[in-house]
Amino acid sequence: MKAVFLDLDSLDCDDLDLSKLKAEFSCFTGYASTTPSQVAERVAEAEVVIVNKVVLDSAALAVATQLKHVCIAATGTNNVDIQAAVERGITVSNCQAYGTASVAQHVMTLMLALHTNLIAYNQAARNGQWAQAKQFCLLDYPIQELNGKTLGIVGYGNLGAGVARLAEAFGMRVLIAQRIGGDTMAGRVALDELLPQVDVLSLHCPLTAQTRDLINAEAIGQMKTGAFIINAARGGIVNETDLAEALRSGQLAGAATDVLSEEPPVNGNPLLADDIPNLIITPHSAWGSVQARQRIVEQITETVVGLKRGEHIRVVS
Repeated sequence: MKAVFLDLDSLDCDDLDLSKLKAEFSCFTGYASTTPSQVAERVAEAEVVIVNKVVLDSAALAVATQLKHVCIAATGTNNVDIQAAVERGITVSNCQAYGTASVAQHVMTLMLALHTNLIAYNQAARNGQWAQAKQFCLLDYPIQELNGKTLGIVGYGNLGAGVARLAEAFGMRVLIAQRIGGDTMAGRVALDELLPQVDVLSLHCPLTAQTRDLINAEAIGQMKTGAFIINAARGGIVNETDLAEALRSGQLAGAATDVLSEEPPVNGNPLLADDIPNLIITPHSAWGSVQARQRIVEQITETVVGLKRGEHIRVVS
């Protein structure tokens, strides 16, 4: 069985064990990356295509006459034309819950860094500010404890639940928002009721028509002055211009985001301006622990083994 991985460098930084995955194929070709113009040629003879973010549209699937299965090395399936795959008898699988621990850890890291002013204190120690202090310590930047604060979570799947468990260990009270556009669920709070109560808002919902620009100037205006926002979901869920202005005005005490509306931000972004205070941006790296990425490899391997046995594992179509 022939397989190609179209964007291997998006998963493997030469720190993963691919041996078991490669052993399942008579021929395995891993491409560091693949441009749109290269897709058709590279999938033409493959029986299995593994892809992270490269787009497999109907035209690409049409030329892949030997293709039996697409393994997406992620949870999101928007880069594959699922309907076209179904019409051609091509099954598609994804990976699930591989990054819960990694993302939850990253979210808490961002939350702690904001509340302790970690970056400001690190810079103060390195730039000579501490050396000029008149006492043993430097307390120029406010430090807040998470204990006793209220955390609001929007999106309570594996990731949201993972963050909730860690937050509760820090003594935080956790409120869970009702599913956006979904049915009312017991134990959850409508977003309009949740926002005024929270000290920290953490986003873990998918980007949909209902959630695009969900956190805009109006939503931020409902929050406490001095609250924090953490976004490890998708960039389009937060209106980036509105977030930047809320930080400049002091409406929010701080924010952190692991995602932007365009990734990488080759055309710039309102949140990359130099004058935005107390904002931490990480480059969509929350999911990327070595352990999480190795779990992806293991799940893809499991899927391929299942295919050989006629079993459908994590198949989405």
